Amino acid sequence: MDRCWNFFFPYWFESAISKDCWVLTRNIASENTPYYESGVKLSYITTDGKLAVTVLYLNGWQRINRQDGNSKPAGGLQLAYKPSAKLTLNYSNYIGYEGINAIRVQRIYHNFYAVAQLSESFGLTAGFDYGTQQKVKGLATKNEILSPVAIAQYRFNPKWAVAGRVEYYKDKNGIFITTGTENGFQTMGYSVNLDYAPVNNAVLRLEGKVYDSRDKIFVRELSPVNQNASVTASFAISF
Repeated sequence: MDRCWNFFFPYWFESAISKDCWVLTRNIASENTPYYESGVKLSYITTDGKLAVTVLYLNGWQRINRQDGNSKPAGGLQLAYKPSAKLTLNYSNYIGYEGINAIRVQRIYHNFYAVAQLSESFGLTAGFDYGTQQKVKGLATKNEILSPVAIAQYRFNPKWAVAGRVEYYKDKNGIFITTGTENGFQTMGYSVNLDYAPVNNAVLRLEGKVYDSRDKIFVRELSPVNQNASVTASFAISF
């Protein structure tokens, strides 16, 4: 058992280190789950290394310390199963309370993803998030978020790779993303990524991305619009 502070949040396949991700920018769901947690974790790995179980006792949703006025701890479970070297399956969850005791509401979050390396050149990743949060303390009614995502990567050789991602994120009632519009945040995302690695510890990356939202939540030339497009480039070196 480890007493851990600021350990990485285990609920997504995308690393906080962009160089290690298939796509340069992270998906919407990854950006709206914690990058770290603090608390205690207990882990068990089977002797064949195929199954890892982790139980988490946490101070809250991306919190170093327990929130003042909130006496309830948070917790979670992670199950990671690797039946072969080419396939990884992961399920994680989080259960906690947001806000001070008088008005606190329960948040429950589920994440599932699968990573399949179908050949040395081609890999697929698919993930799905579903979360709920009480509207008012003591009532059964809840707001919800959901987000599926799929990524494909193809490596032409050790130096060149291309990847594409399709994602959807629905947060109509603003649990994580508040828009102030009728339908909230309901957005499709599409991105294409090109990587060039001149040496093993460095990569030059270029990504084009488009968001298409149900409501006009983006701004272009001072006017609200449904779509947003961007081009991102980076050069990363690891030591």
